Amino acid sequence: MLRVAITSNGPGETMGWVRPLARALYRREPQLDLHVFFSPCEYASGHEAEVIRQQFPSATAYAPSEYLRFAVSGSLDHVDALQYLGGDLGHAALLARKFHAPAFGYKFGARKGRSLFRRIYAVDQKNRQQLLDAGGAPEQVVEVGNLAIDGAFDDAQAPTELVPGGVVIMPGSRREEVANLVPFFLRAAVEMRRLAPELPIGFALAPFTTREALDAALATGGDPLIYGAQGRLRESDAGTEIEEQRTGQRFPVTRRGAAAMAKARLVLTIPGTKTIEAAALGAPYLALIPLNMPEKVVVNGPLTYLDRLPLVGVPLKRALISNFSRRFPLISQPNIDLGEMAAPEMRGTLMPAHVAHVTLDLLRDEARLDTMRQRFSTLYAHHRGAADRMAEALLGELRAAV
Repeated sequence: MLRVAITSNGPGETMGWVRPLARALYRREPQLDLHVFFSPCEYASGHEAEVIRQQFPSATAYAPSEYLRFAVSGSLDHVDALQYLGGDLGHAALLARKFHAPAFGYKFGARKGRSLFRRIYAVDQKNRQQLLDAGGAPEQVVEVGNLAIDGAFDDAQAPTELVPGGVVIMPGSRREEVANLVPFFLRAAVEMRRLAPELPIGFALAPFTTREALDAALATGGDPLIYGAQGRLRESDAGTEIEEQRTGQRFPVTRRGAAAMAKARLVLTIPGTKTIEAAALGAPYLALIPLNMPEKVVVNGPLTYLDRLPLVGVPLKRALISNFSRRFPLISQPNIDLGEMAAPEMRGTLMPAHVAHVTLDLLRDEARLDTMRQRFSTLYAHHRGAADRMAEALLGELRAAV
């Protein structure tokens, strides 16, 4: 029986990389013994391991605290391969040494003079060239495609509780996003409902977002600088709904985000994996980065903790985030890949009412919506099948070594 270990970290990597590859591996090796290790990460929701256990009952998933205990005192009698799918490369290196197993990378991992990985799977030709420029050998780097595209198309086949042809709101799944952006988007939804009563509006929440976190966010309405709305979750014959406290307006909730996006007229979201999935499904989107509280923004490396320094930390991080934001004219990956702002983006200090008005203006611009659909529908088409290509390549390596 083959045993494969995977290292990963946050919600985007879990949904967009781990799940599609795990599905492809299990299609080829139903008896596969899969172990998924989630390393500590400021980007994580804390519920990634639970989601993997629910969706792949035969897999063994380790939450960050369980991974750390395993790294110190755990053991497996053998591991055939270690596949990196997100997080700090140091954790992949640690486990590869512990298992005495060949390690395989994805998107990252080439270093001049030596490499942790026997093979590195590239997302696209540009990524492959980046890995070669960083020191990867031509025979070491194999282009397979973006795993997230397969994840989106797989999930889009599911039914959805949301009415087709409306606005789907995706507020993110990290702790700060749930605490502040759910109330922020709720107030924007109320304003849209006031201005366009017949427009279907619903929330697509990630499986990592717990009922407890939602209840807490809606009870407080988020930080005052977010200008969010208070509310509560309600269960009815129609399913789960978010009810805004002041107006009593209700908005349906789904956990099937890709299915909702595939049927939406517009997706209202923050940048990340969801913009890639929306584009792959041909769904127009509006991407937002509210910088109302820049000190709460998560960034790579130790700078993410800068706001915790007494007195100087918060103003210093605010300044750094603001300067960093100005350096990048595009913030969502499909726009970056196209080299232009095909989908509109908003960033800075944002007000929910203004976001509502921009959203409705965009919905009235059918020509722009059509242009987005046409450009996005072909942008990632060549990536379909990435999970199957990567699974076949990985298992081929392991079979050849037997």
